[in-house]
This record gives sequence, structure tokens and C-alpha cells, in this order.
Amino acid sequence: MAEIKKELLIIGAGPAGLGAALYARRADIDFEITEKHMPGGQIVNTEFIENYLGSKKESGFELIQGFVGHCKELDIEVKEYSSIASIEPVKGKNQFKCKVYDSDHTYKVSSIIMATGASPKRLNLKGEKELIGSGISFCATCDGALYRDKVVAVVGGGDTAVEEALFLAKFASTVYIIHRRDELRAVQILQDRAFENKRIKFLWNTVVDKFVGESKLDHIFIKNLEDKKVSRLDVDGLFEYVGYVPNSKLVKDLVELDQDGFIVTDQYMRTSRPGIYAAGDVRNTPLRQVITAVSDGAIAATVMDKHMRGLL
Repeated sequence: MAEIKKELLIIGAGPAGLGAALYARRADIDFEITEKHMPGGQIVNTEFIENYLGSKKESGFELIQGFVGHCKELDIEVKEYSSIASIEPVKGKNQFKCKVYDSDHTYKVSSIIMATGASPKRLNLKGEKELIGSGISFCATCDGALYRDKVVAVVGGGDTAVEEALFLAKFASTVYIIHRRDELRAVQILQDRAFENKRIKFLWNTVVDKFVGESKLDHIFIKNLEDKKVSRLDVDGLFEYVGYVPNSKLVKDLVELDQDGFIVTDQYMRTSRPGIYAAGDVRNTPLRQVITAVSDGAIAATVMDKHMRGLL
């Protein structure tokens, strides 16, 4: 099995990973950056970004293309469709062996930056798994146009849920926001837009109780948490935005995780194991946004460089 020796391996090429790569290149670190899909992460599916400093309300795809282009100018090549299968500490050395999934080579590195992000959390109700892609979706930007003049539901009350509901309202005749609380958690500007949109209706203190459909979603049953009443709601599609699950499985036995599985770091992005850093949505941060992810990556690469040179 071929062994590739590097000082640093960055796992994940979303905003955090690309931010780390930029600063690793500036520090002249010998590194590699891998991505199990294409560069971008969740941002690729975002209709538009209006809270990244200097961005002129461009789509998530456009913004990430700018990131990738910047990296290419510095001869940073993302190893696309390259998934790391395992990370194994080298006994007696401050090194790690990182096996590449479905490949004949491994990386041998001194440091790792985990920039693997997070994946959408599911409701885990009966019938959900079978109907994903057939009425149940996690990406309005991807599937919204399929529901022109139809009725859809969005589950959740945070920024992403409200943003996607506003996007869906461009196509659907009615968008129900189903939220288990009696008020939204989204930032005020998004709330104001949603309340002003006549196509968006709110079902407060309500949860999805059951999915019904065979080859595709036909309708759902919802439950009011106050009076416990269960009722039928006819929808053509449903979009889930109920939080995220960190993609931290690779290091679950190597570093400290919080109760939700997010990687615990200090302000320098250092984990409980020397040599492993975490940046972006995979770590236990109070804010998961593009602007903080890029910053996390920059900090992680800079601190790694200082540690390698004995300056920290």
C-alpha cells in the first residue's frame, strides 16, 4: 500500500477546509486537502448569501466558486471524491495514518484539520427513509422548482428553515412552516420577511406525527403539542430543517466530543488530542456560518504552523 507523507491533512473542502488550505499555503506547509464529494459543503445548496462580508448577495455556489478559484491561483488542488476511511495514531510517534476509502494508499501526517462539517438531522419517523427523494427533501434550492403551484411544508424554525421557506414560496402556492415552539428562532430580518409573505402559513406548537405514501409522499399527520390533537395535512412535499448531525465519526474514539457529537476545541481550534484540530460546523461552536467557518480554518492552520515551528 502506497504511503503519502505530508505535514498536514485537511479533511473536508467546505469554507472551513478551504480557509485552512489558504493559510496553510501561505505558511508554506506541505499539506493535502481531501473532499469526499466536490468542494463546497452545504453552502453549495444555498440560494443566496447575504451575510458574508463583501458578498453582494450571490448564491452559495457562486461564493464557493470564488473560494475554489482563489485556492487554484495558489496551486491548491482539492482531492475530490477522496474519502478518508480511518485515522490511526502511529504508536510512539506524533503522527497519524489516514486510510483513503476504496484506495490503495494512505496518508502519513503529523497534523490533521477536521473540516468535515455536519449533515441534516432527520425526524426519524416511520416511512421517512423510504420517501426521501420522493416527497421528502433537505434542499429547497435543489428541489423547490418541482413544487410549482403545489403545497409544501417546512419543518423547523431556525435560519435555514425560514430561508428555505421563503425560497419555496417563489414556486409553491402554500408553504406551511411546522414548528414545535410558539415562536421562530431565526434572525429577525428573516422572520419579518416570512411574516410578510402571504404564501407562508405557520403551524405553531406542532410536530410531524406520521408520513403517508407509497411511491411518493401523499400526506402527513401532524400533532399539536398543546391539545395533543392529531390531524391530517395534505402536502405534495416536505422539507426538513431540524438541525444538524456533526460528521465526527472519524475521530469519535480519538478526541473529546460534546453530548451531541460535535468536536470539542479550544479557541485555537485544538482538540483534546495533540495534532488534531477541528474547524467549522463539525466543532462545538456557538455560530455555524460561512464567515466563522473560514475563520476557524485560518486559525487552525496558523496555530498548527506555529506549533510545528515551536512558537506555541
